[in-house]
Amino acid sequence: MRSAIVLGGGMVGVGTALHLQSRGWSVALVDRREPGRETSYGNAGIIQSEAVRPYAMPYDLAGVLDIALARTNDVHYRLMALPHHVKPLLRYWWNSFPARHEVLTRTYAQLIARAAPEHEPLIQAAGAGNLVRRDGFRVLHRTQAQFDKEAKEAEAVGRAFGVKFKLLSASELAKAEPGLTDSGIGGLHWQEPWTVSDPGSLVTSYADLFVKRGGKLLVGDATTLVQQGSGWAVTTQEGRIEAEAAVVALGPWSPEFLKRFGYDIPMVRKRGYHRHYSGGAPLDLPLRDAAFGYLMNPMAKGVRITTGAELSSPAAKPTPVQLGKAEAAARQLIDLGKPVEPEPWVGTRPCMPDMLPVVGPAARHKGLWLHFGHGHQGFTLGPATGRILAELMSGEAPDVDVAACAPARFGA
Repeated sequence: MRSAIVLGGGMVGVGTALHLQSRGWSVALVDRREPGRETSYGNAGIIQSEAVRPYAMPYDLAGVLDIALARTNDVHYRLMALPHHVKPLLRYWWNSFPARHEVLTRTYAQLIARAAPEHEPLIQAAGAGNLVRRDGFRVLHRTQAQFDKEAKEAEAVGRAFGVKFKLLSASELAKAEPGLTDSGIGGLHWQEPWTVSDPGSLVTSYADLFVKRGGKLLVGDATTLVQQGSGWAVTTQEGRIEAEAAVVALGPWSPEFLKRFGYDIPMVRKRGYHRHYSGGAPLDLPLRDAAFGYLMNPMAKGVRITTGAELSSPAAKPTPVQLGKAEAAARQLIDLGKPVEPEPWVGTRPCMPDMLPVVGPAARHKGLWLHFGHGHQGFTLGPATGRILAELMSGEAPDVDVAACAPARFGA
C-alpha cells in the first residue's frame, strides 16, 4: 500500500487526505492543532461557485490610488510593511491586467466548477448537511454607479459561465431581508453558492470522516519533516512516522517552510479579520456590503463580519482597522447586537502572484508534493484540488489541465 504524510489540517489538507485515502493510500494527516482551526476556521463561510474569475488587483490608476490613499476599505496596508510585499504584489498587479487575467480565468473557472460537486459527497458522508445551505448570498449596493458596474460584470459571467444571479431593487432586497433598516439602492443575489454556518466544524466533520475510514490524525510539528531514504519522515506526539510521499498543505506558512528545502516561492499574504455579533436583528443569507468591502454571514455563533485584505508584516500585531470601519458601516444597515468575542480573530489568506493555487510535485525532491496558495478560496477549492493532487500522485490524468498550477512556474 502506498503511503503519504499530509502536513496541514485545513480544508486543503483534509481534502487531499480524503482523496488519497479513496485511492488506497495509507495517509497520516499531521497538524499542530485539531483540523480546521486556522485559516479554514476564519473565512467567510461560502463555497463560492460564482467566483469563476480569480480576485484581481485594481490595475488602473484610479483603482491603485483608491488603495494608496485609503479611499477604500477593501484593502488596508501599513507603509512599513510594504517591503515584505512589493515583489509579489507587482507580479499580482501585472497578472491583473485584462488579457493576462482572462488566460488565468480559463484554468480557475474549471477548478471552481468542480468545487461544489466535490464537497457534496463529503457533506453527505460526513453527516454535515445541517451546516450547509444552498440558497446563495446577496450583495447590497449604496451607489448606482457601483451597482451598474457589478450588474454588468455579473451579466458577463452569466453569459460566459452560466452562473445564475438575480438583480434586486431596494424594495425586493428589503423584503428578502426584513431585518435591514436600510437596503441601499438595491443589490444582487448570487443564487448558486453554498453557505456554511460553521466553517471550522465542516472541516472537522471531514476530518472525522477521514479517521472513520481508517486515516491517522496526528498532532505534530511540520518543521521536523526530513527526507528519509527514498521517503519522508516527521515527528508527532505519537512518535516518528514515515511514508513514501509528503504533501505540504500549510497554507500561508508553506513558502517559509519550503525554504529549508531550497525553494523560494513568492506569495502575497493577505491578513483578514472577523468577529461575531449576537442579540441583534436576524439576517437570512450572507450579505456583502459592496461599498465597504466586508461580508456579514449568519452563523452558529452570531453574525460574522469578515473583512477584506490587510498587507502587514508577518509578525505585526493585529490592527483591525478594516473591521472597525466594517462594523460601523454594518450598523447603518442592521441591528448587529453585541460582539461575541473579546477580541477579533485574525488570519492570513495565502495568495499567489498569478492567483492560481500551487498543485503538483516539487522539482528537486522525489515524493514531495505541494498544495497551497488558494487565496480567498481554500475553503471552496480544497476538495476539488485535493482530488487533482491525489490523481497526479496516483498516476492518473486529471480531467482539468492544471499545468498552469504546477510548482515549476515558480522554479519549485
